Amino acid sequence: MFVTGFFASIIFLQNPYMNKQALRSFLPAILVFLILNSGFLAMMKKLETWGFDYPALIVGNLLIFGISFLSYWMAVKGLTTKNNHAFFRWVYGSVMIKLFILTGLAFVYIILNKDEVNKPALFFCMGLYIIYTFIEVSALMKVNKQKTNA
Repeated sequence: MFVTGFFASIIFLQNPYMNKQALRSFLPAILVFLILNSGFLAMMKKLETWGFDYPALIVGNLLIFGISFLSYWMAVKGLTTKNNHAFFRWVYGSVMIKLFILTGLAFVYIILNKDEVNKPALFFCMGLYIIYTFIEVSALMKVNKQKTNA
């Protein structure tokens, strides 16, 4: 969690495209990440009895959050550009990176754990992908509303 927060603070401090409104709009995703990982750590034994592999949930949540943050940053950068081609490059690039990296990571997990793939954790991570994508799109819509160069 520290690593993601550290990189997030570096990106926000050095990025002229990421203003306070953009950060505030992404705050629900940060809260979901913190609450879920805290819950996973607090309920390790209970998750095991329910059939979940809690390390897979923690790592999956971390990866999905990190890639969602990268995707959000790219989309915000695309929203702030005045060049239409750059806008499409940034937005489509953010979607493609998110899709391909997360799909690739899921395949790597499945290949490495052929016999012991934890399907409940994998499907829960798919649900997390949908939740983070919904939050990301909602935040981008808020940022787009306050955009001044439209």
